[in-house]
Amino acid sequence: MENIIRKSLLNKLYKEIKKYDEIVIARHVGPDPDAIASQIALRDSINITFPNKKVYAVGASVAKFRYYGALNHPNFEELNKPLLIVLDVPNMARIDGIDHLNYGNILKIDHHPKEDIEAIVEWVDENKSSACQMVAEFILNTKLKLNEKIAENLFLGIVSDSERFSLKNTTYETFDTVKELLKQSNIDFTSLYDVLYTRPFNEYKFIAHITNNLVIDQNKLGYIKISDEQLKEFNVDVATPSNLINNYNFIEELLVWIFITEDIKNKQYKVSIRSRGPIINKIASNYNGGGHKFASGARLQTMEEVDNLIKDLSAACANYENTELQEKES
Repeated sequence: MENIIRKSLLNKLYKEIKKYDEIVIARHVGPDPDAIASQIALRDSINITFPNKKVYAVGASVAKFRYYGALNHPNFEELNKPLLIVLDVPNMARIDGIDHLNYGNILKIDHHPKEDIEAIVEWVDENKSSACQMVAEFILNTKLKLNEKIAENLFLGIVSDSERFSLKNTTYETFDTVKELLKQSNIDFTSLYDVLYTRPFNEYKFIAHITNNLVIDQNKLGYIKISDEQLKEFNVDVATPSNLINNYNFIEELLVWIFITEDIKNKQYKVSIRSRGPIINKIASNYNGGGHKFASGARLQTMEEVDNLIKDLSAACANYENTELQEKES
């Protein structure tokens, strides 16, 4: 029954795409590999399925993600109420690159908890490993076309957002989807790990800096404040800390860890949060952020907000530890 409902939903998404000659595909600000890869993969699939449509992938470009392909920004004034497809983002405030876009309708594909985006057709499933898994299922179960490059991007997004199939939202469906991608495309998937995990030596020095300076409090909250000067010292950009945060998934002394990075250009602090138990997305939502239960982010304006967020996360760790202890004793 569940598969029948999903098939019906995917067909509705496909039919809406067929209706529009102009389509804009967007994702969240501060993109990760899953956001970029799903966006470009869906754009390219629609392009090869419907060559006469004009399909655009918008938002800020990230140099380190150039392997996935280039974005293409239209002049919004020349578009006639295009279809907007939003991927991997639950709220309007975090959609990147659609300011002043006069769109017609919205489609939504997302694996975050539902927030304020209202779409005429939406597929929201928190149990999916990634937006790329959802886009892959969409392509594999409709008349959308797949080629080798699209399959590579989808594989990379799935691997990245599932942290090599190690996170809790990795299911048998994740492996079924990957198997079908490999079967239909025959990509050399083992070589693709180099795209995700090969780093310059200065990033490894930066990892050492984070490790040596991570503060761990009595409640098993770890945090580090990274200044603009430190980013320059190690020759890394403001997105680097968030791309490294999953390296700390298996530290025994940590329940929750948070990287706070000064973003001089945008006059804010970019915050990445991960958890091995306490639910963090509800806390992040109080600080202009959100995300998954165990992987969230926020963007803060002042160090006072940063310190308050640290206190709230530390309290969540303490509550979690107390609850765990009580359950063991009962």
